[in-house]
Amino acid sequence: MLNRRWFFPVMSAMGLAAAPKSRGVYADLGIRPVLNFQGPVTTIGAAKMWPEIQAIMAEAARDFAVLEEVKDAVGARLAKLCGTEAALVTSGTCGAISLGTYACLTGSDQAKVRRLPDLSGMKTEVVIQKPHRNGYDHSVRSAGVKIVDVDSRDTFINALGPQTAMIYFLGGTRGDWAWETPVPLNDCVAIAKKAGVPVLIDAANLLPSWDNIPRVAATGVDLIAFSGGKHIRGPQSTGILAGRKDLLHAAWLNSSPHSDSNGRAMKVNKEEMIGLLAAVEKYSKLDFVALEREYERQAAYLMGELQKSGLKVEKARFERGRRVHRVIATWDETARRRTTTQVIEQLREGEPRIAALPGPYGKGIEFTFLMNDPGEEKIVARRMREIFA
Repeated sequence: MLNRRWFFPVMSAMGLAAAPKSRGVYADLGIRPVLNFQGPVTTIGAAKMWPEIQAIMAEAARDFAVLEEVKDAVGARLAKLCGTEAALVTSGTCGAISLGTYACLTGSDQAKVRRLPDLSGMKTEVVIQKPHRNGYDHSVRSAGVKIVDVDSRDTFINALGPQTAMIYFLGGTRGDWAWETPVPLNDCVAIAKKAGVPVLIDAANLLPSWDNIPRVAATGVDLIAFSGGKHIRGPQSTGILAGRKDLLHAAWLNSSPHSDSNGRAMKVNKEEMIGLLAAVEKYSKLDFVALEREYERQAAYLMGELQKSGLKVEKARFERGRRVHRVIATWDETARRRTTTQVIEQLREGEPRIAALPGPYGKGIEFTFLMNDPGEEKIVARRMREIFA
């Protein structure tokens, strides 16, 4: 016998019956969306893709295309925007870092490509300045290399030897490092070129604005890795690896669709390539001054409202290379009878749901203004007033 659970989806797919009206894809799954005051973090989707990009990707999905031709055409236009010789759409920034590392190890030697992560016959070390170590450099370590930590200009120079395959440089961080970068980017590139070692910069924290990408490319850095699915608002799982043409070709050999490669799992489809190109073309033309002014206005409004609730409010320091407005609210947890964890949970479970992060050292709450729609600052202010009433 037929039942409703089977009948409506099948008949609808055949065009013979209308399926029951959906309440929305998340509501149908029992999920409530959130307002994002954490910033472009992967755990809540990172960013909302531009609506027109969704339409472009749907169009790209209607036809088959030779993946390498799409890769070449998209890469050429991305490279022009980045100011580099070549570019490749990757599976996020981490995918770009991994493929860039593989490329520096194997070059275009396909026997070496197939051998990874066995480094027999290859260089085995990647140099990283200690302040640049972070969880995402696991993407470098995935190649099986040894990380050589350095903490001064002298140790940096002395670490570069016959086994050095690459230098990883972390671009753009919060201004709260324990110590300064021993070797700045321009010096790093100059020293590396003299030693014949390629430099890969993790530029995920350099957006906004777009101008930072061609500015970094102009330093002569060999590879640039950054996200396409955060402030660019392209497909969330995409990234870009841009730089030297020979290294980008090697990165392609190390990636999907090449089945016997370490990067085979880092698959990017043709729709994502087309969608990211459209997103970057749009992003590169945005008025970042106006956008930053709007984020600043939203942050200032929230600060004023939180102060009215008796909370201590301050702005977080800007990151190096970009201005992101972050409002930190703290309070006497004993007097107000509310811990940071409790308030974050109340924001997350209320209506609407609001996602925010703990402040520095786990005290208070940090609200990040980046890609927030006008008016959302009023919603979070209202919710905080309700919680601290």
